[in-house]
Amino acid sequence: MITKTVAELLSADITLQDVSVKGWVKTFRANRFIALNDGSTINNVQCVVDFENFDEALLKRVTTGAAIHVKGELVESQGKGQSVEIQVKELEVLGDSDPETYPIQPKKHTFEFLRENAHLRTRTNTFSAVMRLRSSLSFAIHKYFNENGFYYMHTPIITGSDAEGAGEMFRVSTLDAKKPPLTEDGDVNYKEDFFGKETNLTVSGQLEAETFAMSLGKVYTFGPTFRAENSNTSRHLAEFWMIEPEVAFMDLAGNMDLAEDFLKSVLGYVLEHNKDDLEFLDKRLQDAEKTLPQAERSSMNLIDKIKFVVDNNFKRVSYTEAIDILRNSKPNKKKKFKFIIKEWGADLQSEHERYLVEKHFKCPVILFDYPANIKAFYMRLNEPDHEGRETVRAMDILFPGIGEMVGGSQREERLEVLKEKMKALDIPEEELWWYLDLRKYGTAVHSGFGLGFERLVMFATGMGNIRDVIPYPRTPQNAEF
Repeated sequence: MITKTVAELLSADITLQDVSVKGWVKTFRANRFIALNDGSTINNVQCVVDFENFDEALLKRVTTGAAIHVKGELVESQGKGQSVEIQVKELEVLGDSDPETYPIQPKKHTFEFLRENAHLRTRTNTFSAVMRLRSSLSFAIHKYFNENGFYYMHTPIITGSDAEGAGEMFRVSTLDAKKPPLTEDGDVNYKEDFFGKETNLTVSGQLEAETFAMSLGKVYTFGPTFRAENSNTSRHLAEFWMIEPEVAFMDLAGNMDLAEDFLKSVLGYVLEHNKDDLEFLDKRLQDAEKTLPQAERSSMNLIDKIKFVVDNNFKRVSYTEAIDILRNSKPNKKKKFKFIIKEWGADLQSEHERYLVEKHFKCPVILFDYPANIKAFYMRLNEPDHEGRETVRAMDILFPGIGEMVGGSQREERLEVLKEKMKALDIPEEELWWYLDLRKYGTAVHSGFGLGFERLVMFATGMGNIRDVIPYPRTPQNAEF
């Protein structure tokens, strides 16, 4: 007897054969039709039961959420909505299932309710589709870098440096929280801590990745990062995953080429390999948008939005040019923007980024050469422009519907310039002596970028809240599961 997953049964040409399949009951209608799903596909296989051949007590245990083992003959379906079905010959209920308390009943649930039951929410079509897409995107990322000569490195989760300089980090300590050892000045004496210094959970693996790029050439990280930012918005998590490639001897133009090719590749992969999930999520999104006012509806459906990125060349625009476009735009002049653009140096918001992509250029956009004072210390300083304004070789990639997707830069390879920038920001040289060493021993042009994985999953699934694209979200006041 052939043992198959539901996905294999629905795609294989093996009708009129006895098959075996295990899964969870989605519904059991009329004591006859079982919709069975095992997570391998968004689609269910229908199992047809002749109740006269089975004990009534057994059939009463076949309730929504129950795990069962079915054996029977796979035949062409006589009903609508499926090509094949199983005529059940043997049925076994594998474990207990309480139909009175099972949370995921066959009805519509709010996402808030499902977050409270995150251990079971992948039993729903929406979340099973989202997590399969997350898995496919993860595989596509590793596949892309592997095929393009990158080495995968694991950067430290515990670190003594703040790569972003934001200071919003989770402390790692074994000291007694109630009675920590103190110095003569009354400060916590971290020399007595486990690592002999103050340490935190990492916000980025970039700085360590740079060290490997300057010996292995092309490397990337893909791991968890942490921000102790007390924010409860739909776009913030305290724990999330970052993809960060770093490449030696590559300038900003090469960095933009790499990021564009990378994004087109991984999104193209899910278009090809996750059609059923994308079609389901696309329909879910369209149904949800029917309840919104016309002005709030998206101009593109989910699949078209992904194709918009995959099929279009990204427009490259300097920050200075973008500011001029935004300052002279109708939404800005009529004060339709929440954040009015008044002058050069403004930090662009999501509404500005989406205007450039969706209204002005109508394609993905790469902005580059940002003002130095709104970007990180490690970005390569340009020569001042004709007005004496200082910019850095930074770049952000903007997508429809979401705004910034990627942030990157050519890194500052000049030792003295980097030391001056660190001094201006009060970053002690002794804290990053090893990072400065890269500029002393064999320094060279190098570049890289960072991509928040959950933001990419949001874009590919159409989900509106970042908490719904990670298995177990970590947010302020919430570390359940």
